[in-house]
Amino acid sequence: MFFLSPTLSRSHLQRCSRPAFSRIYTPLLTQKSRGRWLASTNWSSDGEKPKITPPNTELLRPKQDGRSIETFRASLLPYWHLARLDKPIGTVLLFLPCTWSITMASYASSASPQVLVGNIALFGIGALLMRGAGCTINDLWDRNLDKGVERTRSRPLASGALTVPQAVGFLGLQLAGGLAVLTQLNWYSIQLGASSLLFVGTYPLMKRITYWPQFVLGLTFNWGALLGWSAVTGVVDWSVCAPLYASGVLWTLVYDTAYAHQDKSDDALVGIKSTALLFGENTKPVLLAFLLGSCLLAGVAGLGNQQGVGYFSSLLIGTFMLGLKLRTVK
Repeated sequence: MFFLSPTLSRSHLQRCSRPAFSRIYTPLLTQKSRGRWLASTNWSSDGEKPKITPPNTELLRPKQDGRSIETFRASLLPYWHLARLDKPIGTVLLFLPCTWSITMASYASSASPQVLVGNIALFGIGALLMRGAGCTINDLWDRNLDKGVERTRSRPLASGALTVPQAVGFLGLQLAGGLAVLTQLNWYSIQLGASSLLFVGTYPLMKRITYWPQFVLGLTFNWGALLGWSAVTGVVDWSVCAPLYASGVLWTLVYDTAYAHQDKSDDALVGIKSTALLFGENTKPVLLAFLLGSCLLAGVAGLGNQQGVGYFSSLLIGTFMLGLKLRTVK
C-alpha cells in the first residue's frame, strides 16, 4: 500500500484531509507523533480546519539603525559647510545683480511673465550652485591660510574634516550642476557665462598679490548683470549693462570691505591683503564715495533703459538706507 511507504513525505500528509487521514493513518501513529503532526499542520484535535497565520511582516522590514542615519548626516555636514549653505547671504548677493538685469531686460523687450519668472528661477538655482563652487575653490586655495584666521580655521578643509580629493570631487558635482543650468540658456549666454570662470578661479589668488581682492570679487559677483540681460534678449545691451555692472562692482566694494574689517588683524599676520587694510581709518569716507558712485551708475543704467519712477525711487531709498548703515558700522 502507498501509505505504508517509508518514503512518504510530510507534504503528502499535509495534502490529505483531516477525516481521511484519521481513518487511515491515525492507527499507525503514536500519541506523541500524532500531536506533533497536528501542530505542524495547524489542525485542531477536534477536526476543525486550520487557521492560517499571516506572516510577520515586521521581520521583512529592514531595521532602521539610528546611529547609521546620524553617521550619514554627519558625513554630509562638512560638504554643507564647504558650500556655505549655512550662510545663504552670499547666494543672495550673487543673485541680486541677475534679478536687476533680468527685470530690466524684460521691461525693455516687453518679455512675457513666463520669460521673466523662468529666468529668475533658473538664475536662482545657478546662483546657489556657483556660489557654492566659488566657496569650494576659495577654500582649496586658502586651506593653509585659513588655519591662521580665527573666523576661518574651522572650515572643513582647514580643520581636516574634508580632504583635498573629497573637495575636488564635490567641486566637480557643483560645476556639473552649474553647467546643466547654463546649457538651458542661448548660445551667446553660454559663452558669456563660461567666461566668468576666469574670475571665479583666480579671485582667491588676488588676496595674495593685491590690496584690491574685493574689486575682483565685484567683477565676479556681478557677472549676472551681463548674463541676465543676454539670457532674456540673446545679446548684451552695453549701454545699459556696462553702467549697471560697474554699479554692482562698487556696491560689492562697499559691503565686502566692511566685512573684511573683522579679519584685518589676522589677515595682517598671515599676509592676506584687503581693501580693509588698505583704507584703514579712511574706510567710511571711501565707502561712502563708492556708494554714491554706485547709485549714480545705476541711475545712468536706468536712464538708458528708460525706467520709470519706481526704479529711481527704489534706487534712492536703497542708497539712503545703506548710507545710514555705513554711519553705524564698526
